[in-house]
Amino acid sequence: MAAPTNTEPVIIVGGGLAGLVAAFELSQQNVRTLIIDQENEANLGGQAFWSLGGIFCVNSAEQRRLGIKDSRELAMRDWFGSARFDREEDYWPRKWAEAFVNFATDEMEAYVKTRGIGFLANVGWAERGDGRAEGHGNSVPRFHLTWGTGPEVVRVFAEPVRAAEKKGIVEFKFRHMVDEIIVDDTGRAVGVKGRVLEPDDSPRGVKSSRNVVGEFEFRGAAVLVSSGGIGGNVDKVKQCWPVDRLGPKVPENFVIGVPAHVDGRMIDITEKAGANVINRDRMWHYTEGLQNWDPIWPGHGIRILPAPSSLWLDATGKRLPPFLFPGTDTLATLKHICSTGYDYTWFITDQTIVAREFALSGSEQNPDITGKSIWQFLMQRVFSSKGTQAVQNFVNKGADFVVRDNLEDLVAGMNELVANVPGAPQLDPAAIREVVETRDGQFDNPFSKDAQAMLIHSARNYWPDKRARVAVPHRLLDVKNHGPLIAVRLNLLTRKTLGGIETNLDSNVMRSDGTLFPGLYAAGEAAGFGGGGVHGYSALEGTFLGGCIFSGRAAGRAMAREVLGKSAD
Repeated sequence: MAAPTNTEPVIIVGGGLAGLVAAFELSQQNVRTLIIDQENEANLGGQAFWSLGGIFCVNSAEQRRLGIKDSRELAMRDWFGSARFDREEDYWPRKWAEAFVNFATDEMEAYVKTRGIGFLANVGWAERGDGRAEGHGNSVPRFHLTWGTGPEVVRVFAEPVRAAEKKGIVEFKFRHMVDEIIVDDTGRAVGVKGRVLEPDDSPRGVKSSRNVVGEFEFRGAAVLVSSGGIGGNVDKVKQCWPVDRLGPKVPENFVIGVPAHVDGRMIDITEKAGANVINRDRMWHYTEGLQNWDPIWPGHGIRILPAPSSLWLDATGKRLPPFLFPGTDTLATLKHICSTGYDYTWFITDQTIVAREFALSGSEQNPDITGKSIWQFLMQRVFSSKGTQAVQNFVNKGADFVVRDNLEDLVAGMNELVANVPGAPQLDPAAIREVVETRDGQFDNPFSKDAQAMLIHSARNYWPDKRARVAVPHRLLDVKNHGPLIAVRLNLLTRKTLGGIETNLDSNVMRSDGTLFPGLYAAGEAAGFGGGGVHGYSALEGTFLGGCIFSGRAAGRAMAREVLGKSAD
């Protein structure tokens, strides 16, 4: 094996997935690399560790085995129908979108499987769409769930990077918080400076100390910003909130879907150095958030990943309109909820639906998959009448759940749950009964005029969903066979930054005048998962980890070429 380069190292700010992928690519070319992170060593891998591990692939082996007919053309149409690019600054995001779909079709599967990732046999169907062929959503299942979830995605890149550390190719500096990107007189990024934070052995994800014990300055051959987005910084989320699109006002209350260190600092620092930051108002926040009964970070929220059967009501008890059904169109649902003037909604559902259709975000909420236990997976997800143990814990201990044997008592419990929430409306039991009975009347036949009923029947045409994901259609008030009734208060949950630092297809940062910023790169969420916003306005899921992998790979290979002065592909 060749010796490491003797040049100054490439500096990577942020040891999340994008940074690890870039470091992996650099290490394959023996390019010295310095990874700097404000958190401790336990947090290596960043947000990806906490993820469910979904990866967007097109025409994969798993899809073909299930009889799913997917194609580059269909995926491209879905992507652009969801992204709805409409701005001058979308030049590079458009380029990234096309490149990402091509990568997801031609290389993603082989790239991650070569590293050691395996997928579950059943491909998930996330963001099922807004009911229009040309509109938002996945026309077919594309959510490939990693066997081992987020920790496995992190492991397959962290292990070779750690091996490169032992060979002297890679060095880590934890508890180093960057405050400035150093730019020389020629306009090139040549290093970073900042503050050293006191040692803190807090477990992964726990908010850490910001007490300063020193300063640092490092010089490098190039600098990569891969520090994540703004989802852990509620003030920043509110500051960027697009009232014109998601008004009429900024929501007041959120649960938090990412650790506190996902603060967006480096995006602002990179902009101050001269980088162009675009599409700040494009974000991806979920509408099915739960208060975590066993939190790790402040305000810790968990998302329900729902299948389509639960009845979704706004805070006043009105049914959400078509095509705002569980698991269909996150952004449109968020927009509608914001238009009501309230920060929460309700699911009315039952034990049968919860057991079959409620999955939870987070690697720690899915120990069967994270721990690669086929036995637990089958017993909890296929054969259980209660759902996974994690779901049962939320039903029994979660602050947002109401469980009752009849509808009147359920509504009383819902009213009691929000009784101390300022301005929260009290629900009329008679009005709720009318909504539920009207819905139930559409489930006596295998055909219906109700769009949600049609969606449920359509979903069950996909046999993995019929077997293990979508409940048998039934009346909610059939408590004898499917009860008890369960209501769930759903909170808005912060998660992803869709805009960010503008880059070209090499992840090289752009200045506001359209010129390249020499020596400065950005990848992952800090770069809007590529180009400053590869998703446009809406995401298709499985594309956040995928975007970190693709943009980190591009950055690592481009920086290797720059340092070595040759093709590193």
